[in-house]
Amino acid sequence: MAILWLASYPKSGNTWVRAFLANLFANPDQPVHVNQLRNFAFGDHQGAYYAQAAGRPFDQLSDEEINRLRPLVQRQIATARRDTVFVKTHNAFTLCDGVPTILPEASAGVVYVIRNPLDLCVSYAHHYGIPIDTAIEALASPFNRIVTERATAFQVLGGWSDHVKSWLEPPPMPHHTMRYEDMLAQPAKAFGRLVTFLKLPKNKARLDKAIRFSSFKVLSGQERQDGFVERSAQADRFFREGRAGGWRSVLTPDQAGRIVEQHRETMDRFGYLAPDGSPRY
Repeated sequence: MAILWLASYPKSGNTWVRAFLANLFANPDQPVHVNQLRNFAFGDHQGAYYAQAAGRPFDQLSDEEINRLRPLVQRQIATARRDTVFVKTHNAFTLCDGVPTILPEASAGVVYVIRNPLDLCVSYAHHYGIPIDTAIEALASPFNRIVTERATAFQVLGGWSDHVKSWLEPPPMPHHTMRYEDMLAQPAKAFGRLVTFLKLPKNKARLDKAIRFSSFKVLSGQERQDGFVERSAQADRFFREGRAGGWRSVLTPDQAGRIVEQHRETMDRFGYLAPDGSPRY
């Protein structure tokens, strides 16, 4: 079939959406465990796919070879199942040395998850174990990327605003945008719209259960008990607070001002700024 991308900048709520969808499709009696999400949605950065495509161990591949293999890997993922294949990515929709990070002909559409960059910056810094000022620089850098590690391929991020625009302006494929803040404030409405976009049957009881089973309380509780395989080595936990507006007690006025100034246009477009230019959340 084809890939339905679950795309976002890191720490925007991608895992939350995957957990919701896994619980929605499985309709289990108990919440799907956070460490089982990989059984539901592939990740385009998983080294095993590149090793299979190359015919040799992933740790023997250079970044240049990994980059050249991306289109082949995505074609193979697209045909891995008879139905639509859900694939998580943090890649921007762009070119890397002339090679597309996302292959349009292997793609059916995208669910793009967006989060207020003020909160995202704090979570990003915690996740990667870096100072806030370094995170601010990363979110504004056209060269920002997640580096290749032992079992995962590098991902091309760029700056936050450019990442958002790469997926949504102009839309490269059928797309649905989800704001993290809406998922928090009005989960039934936000996730209900996702169900509509995916053209799935509407079932309120099933929707409500999937929302309940993928709540921050459930996911963070699973991590506390069993750990989470996607937690970075630099962070003490993946699920940190799960709320909007936490940046206000962390960022200095100067830090917040720099983020707003760097991303004003995109923040305004997606409702993160009030008419007077001040942050809404």
